[in-house]
Amino acid sequence: MSRIPHPEVDVERQLSPWRLTRGGERLRTAATLFTCLTAVAATSLVAGPAIAHGAAGPCALRRTAAHHSEGLDTWNAAYPRPTRSRDAVMVFLSFPDSPPATTPAELAADHFPETSDFFARASYGRFQLRAHPQSEWIPMPKASTAYAIERDWNAQRRASYLRDAMAAADPHVDFSAYDIVYFVADPDAPGVDSDATKVVNFDRPMRADGASIRRIVTVFERHPPDRNVLAHETGHVFDLPDLYHRPTDGEGDWDTHVGDWDVMGSQFGLAPDLFGWHKWKLGWLDPRQVVCVRGGGPRRLTLEPLAAPARGVGGTKLAVIRTGRGSAVAIEARGPAGNDHATCSEGVLVYRVQSDTASGRGPVEVVDAHPRTEACWSESVYPPLADAPVRAGESFTVPGAGVRIEVADRTPSGAWTVEITPA
Repeated sequence: MSRIPHPEVDVERQLSPWRLTRGGERLRTAATLFTCLTAVAATSLVAGPAIAHGAAGPCALRRTAAHHSEGLDTWNAAYPRPTRSRDAVMVFLSFPDSPPATTPAELAADHFPETSDFFARASYGRFQLRAHPQSEWIPMPKASTAYAIERDWNAQRRASYLRDAMAAADPHVDFSAYDIVYFVADPDAPGVDSDATKVVNFDRPMRADGASIRRIVTVFERHPPDRNVLAHETGHVFDLPDLYHRPTDGEGDWDTHVGDWDVMGSQFGLAPDLFGWHKWKLGWLDPRQVVCVRGGGPRRLTLEPLAAPARGVGGTKLAVIRTGRGSAVAIEARGPAGNDHATCSEGVLVYRVQSDTASGRGPVEVVDAHPRTEACWSESVYPPLADAPVRAGESFTVPGAGVRIEVADRTPSGAWTVEITPA
C-alpha cells in the first residue's frame, strides 16, 4: 500500500530583518533574525511577472490566480523555468540528540542521479538538474524532537526549524550559486517524520548571500526513500500542482484523479512521466509537437509515445481540444518507454485540464475509457484507472465533452493513429 503523498505548504513571512550574507555575517534591525512564518491559504499564488509562452496557440489555457494554475499562455517568473540547466544544493542537517547513522554521500545517492535522470528523460534532454550535495553534516542547535516535525506541521515550529537550518548552513553554503535548495534532515533522528517532506513556499522571499530564496524543499525521507519522491517535490519548484485527491475527512483513496499517470499524482505510479500538458507548460514540447484540434470535422493524427525520446522536433506528442474558457481535453499516447517503462498498460490516454482549479483540488482528471474494468491490482496505485487508455481498434466519446476518439492502429514505429472528432 502506497504512502499518502506529500503536500506543499505556503507560508508568509511578515516584515523581517532576515538577511544573510556570505561567511555568516548578518544584518539585524531587530533582536531576532527571523520573524514567525504564518500559514496562508493553499490557493494563494506567489506573485511574479509573466513571461510570454510564445506561440502557445488557441488551445493554450490562460494562467489564472489558482495556485499552480495549469494555464500555460504565460510563465510565472516567480518560479525557475526548467528549460536550461539548474543547480541544486543539498544541505544535510544533523541533531545533537542523534549521531547520524548514515553519511551525506549515502543520502545524496538516494536521490541523485535518479532524480536528474528522471527530468532528463521527461524533458527529452532539454533540461539538466545538477545536484551539489554538501559533503559534511551541518549540526542544528536543537534536538530533533524540539521542532515537533510532522506532516501538518505547526507553523511556529516549522519557522524555528527553517530559521535554525538557514543560520547553521549560511557559513558553509553560498546560496547565490544555486537555483534550488534542499534541506535534508538526518532520517534516523527520533524527531524526524518522513511524512513531513514538502516544499515550503514563501510569500515574501528570504534573502541570503544576495539571492532571493522563494522556496525550500524540506526533506525528511527515510533511508532508502520513497521512489521518485524528490522528482515530485522538485516538480512543485517548477510550478507544477499536486494532482492527487486529498479526502476532506482523511478517509478514502488519494489517487482517484490521475492514478499512475503523472508523478505529481503519485511518486509510486507505474507510468510516472509528466503529462504532455506539463511538458508543454514547462517548455519541453516544441509548438510543432502540439496539435490544437478545432471544429470542422474529424482530424486524423499520428501520436508518438509521450515517454519515448523525441526524434528532433518532429512528431506529435500532444493533441488538445479546447472545451471552455478555462478547460480542455488533452490526448496523448502512453506506453512502456522512458519514465513509463514499468507501465502495465498502454494506449491513448485522455484527460481533462482546468486552469482555474488549484493544486490538490483536481486540476487534471484522467478520463477512464474502460470504467467497468480494472487492471494491475498488485502494482497500480489505483487499479480503476490503470486501464484508462483507449486501445487500438477502440473508439471512445469523452463524457460531458462530446469529443470522440477512435484509435485505428499502430504504425511500424510504434506510434498510434488516432482520429479525433470535436464536439
